[in-house]
Amino acid sequence: MRDVVTRVLVVDDQPLFRAGLVALLNAAPDLTVVGEAADSAAACALARTARPDVILLDIRLPGLAALKTVAGSARVLVLTTFDLDEYVHEALRLGAAGFVLKESEPARLIAAITAVASGEMQFGPTVMRRLVAAYLRGGTAARGSDAGLEELTGREREVLRLVGTGLTNTAIAARLTVTEGTVKTHLNRVMTKLRLTSRAQAVVMAYESGLVVPRLAG
Repeated sequence: MRDVVTRVLVVDDQPLFRAGLVALLNAAPDLTVVGEAADSAAACALARTARPDVILLDIRLPGLAALKTVAGSARVLVLTTFDLDEYVHEALRLGAAGFVLKESEPARLIAAITAVASGEMQFGPTVMRRLVAAYLRGGTAARGSDAGLEELTGREREVLRLVGTGLTNTAIAARLTVTEGTVKTHLNRVMTKLRLTSRAQAVVMAYESGLVVPRLAG
């Protein structure tokens, strides 16, 4: 259980919705809102001064590429809706640590923020399925050996595959019957060898390389 307060920056261009988020998060144990912004430019400036742990960002805002700037200083949790799938894969590429539906229950949103702050990725099953569907519709080809997977050991490839399915380190450790520390070591080596900067990019790599074969049914 986290024994520190997670600092959150809320970014949304709808004043009433943003105010509701701020009130909700400030009322939650172990969370505090250190700033709020209505656009990506203000978010980038606040990320440098307020030093948040997590940035809660509306995916509809212009300037999605600003994630490249803010993701380096804090983990980005993206707010999305069912009809905005086309943005999700790009947000992953730019370093988003997770996605949560704007229609989610308050408890789910708070849990997602806590998970992201702890270093996990956050994908609800529905969001993951729709992400994969959008990815396939985009026609992105797998890069195979061009992705550098030949540099990975068998166990490293397996860890990357499981990361790509959305499993946490704890779940991967249980699946492979190893310690969580061992999983972290393998994943760190994967990211170093493939020159990845975030777990989100590891998920993208798992799909692009063909390690994870999307299954849209069920």
